[in-house]
Amino acid sequence: MPHWVLRALGMAVLHAAATVALAKIAVFQPGETTLARSAALALLVGAAALWSALDGWARRPDGGRTWFIAGLVAGPAAGVLGVVGKAVLVDRTGVSELGAALTSGAAFTALLVLVPAGLGLVVGSRLPRPGSDLDGDDGDGATGSAAAIGAAAAADTPGAAESPAAGSAAPTPAGRDERNETVLLAKPRPDRRPRPTPRLRARRGDRVAADGDDTGR
Repeated sequence: MPHWVLRALGMAVLHAAATVALAKIAVFQPGETTLARSAALALLVGAAALWSALDGWARRPDGGRTWFIAGLVAGPAAGVLGVVGKAVLVDRTGVSELGAALTSGAAFTALLVLVPAGLGLVVGSRLPRPGSDLDGDDGDGATGSAAAIGAAAAADTPGAAESPAAGSAAPTPAGRDERNETVLLAKPRPDRRPRPTPRLRARRGDRVAADGDDTGR
């Protein structure tokens, strides 16, 4: 459901209720009409301004268009509801009152909705939303805490200083060549003779002993 429907119906019902209440006061208590009109006017203006200010504070999209359509629809709707309410609750007003209610009455009602709503949208859109600064601080604090924890874990890990940083590129070809050269240097040279094993030494000892016996004979 579009947002303007709820606002138009709410303003129409409120204006119609104020019209019926003023008509009833004018019939039964004629001396209090001035005070009642002032109070009703303040209530209607304040309701439109407060509602639109809340929309502006909530940063609702198309707030101006929403309240413009709501004001145009609330005028005729409030006129019809006001005539029906007075016919049922006050003095049995007839259908002849619909003409004035749908022309001058509807225009006055739309004006009472559009002007306060426009002011409310301007004021509400300039008000800071509570908690926005706190959310930003919390986000910075969480980021700092995560960085501190990561640094501490890296410091406690053996060989963390020599290990590459997270997200770094793969080892360069130069690094791989250096490691290969190190491995090659560690291999034994082909010109060096291998050392004799203990079993080979024992065999040589037996041969030398046998040669000594033959020589003695």
